Amino acid sequence: MTATWLSGTKIAKEIRESLRPEIERLTKAGVQPGLAVVLVGDDPASQVYVNKKAKTCLELGMHSEVYRLPAETEEAELLGLIDRLNRDDRIHGILVQLPLPKHIKEKNVIDAIHPSKDVDGFHPVNVGNLAIGDDCLLPCTPAGVIEMLKRGGIEIAGKHAVVVGRSNIVGKPVALLLLREHATVTITHSRTPDLASITRQADILVVAAGKPELIDRTYVKPGAVVVDVGIHRREDGTLCGDVKADDVAETAGVLTPVPGGVGPMTIVMLMKNTVEAAGRALASGKAGRG
Repeated sequence: MTATWLSGTKIAKEIRESLRPEIERLTKAGVQPGLAVVLVGDDPASQVYVNKKAKTCLELGMHSEVYRLPAETEEAELLGLIDRLNRDDRIHGILVQLPLPKHIKEKNVIDAIHPSKDVDGFHPVNVGNLAIGDDCLLPCTPAGVIEMLKRGGIEIAGKHAVVVGRSNIVGKPVALLLLREHATVTITHSRTPDLASITRQADILVVAAGKPELIDRTYVKPGAVVVDVGIHRREDGTLCGDVKADDVAETAGVLTPVPGGVGPMTIVMLMKNTVEAAGRALASGKAGRG
């Protein structure tokens, strides 16, 4: 058996194109969807992500603002910027690139972003709404995983989904979204004994452990759908995920590649959230004229 590769690049392109008519409609109504991205410090990976997000905004005809702050920026200054962006009607989405310098408390920053502009889906109000099934802005990577599965023609309802990882950014929310799609969900993590005995039960295995090539074929049920959320750079400069792709491809039925899998989905779901937030602002009469 050789796995079918599920391309996030292809699906992300489809979603991008589907956003264009709504962006045009909103812009004609006087509301150009606007995203503000804030980067504190000069982390190279973060620089790349921020540039990709800004480029995608411009390609879609959205308004984009990027704030690059020095690493020594005080927390109060960052919170002041967020407050200004919260009150700026031209901005419908605010994203503060993580990780932040150690002297800035991440929770304070996340809590400061107004839930209606929290396009990362990290604010406690949005997390709570996700947990109880209410309408909210969904976290981008987990939402991207679900979108990939659906557009890839993969049935979720009634399947046993196993999530490896319990982070607030991916593990927990993707488990909640899988539950919303009527999967039976098991969450595993670093203290789970005999991890492979549980992952081998999965019809759908979502790996967000943050450990390079942790999962090999011995962890995977034949024919399973394997979604690799991780991305790491090897010493030789090549990229890999949390899954040992070449090995797992011999056992899995469907597998997402790294790169070109979940990564492109994260960015396009950010754009989708921003467009959705702009639409809500227009409907509520609170949208500014971009």
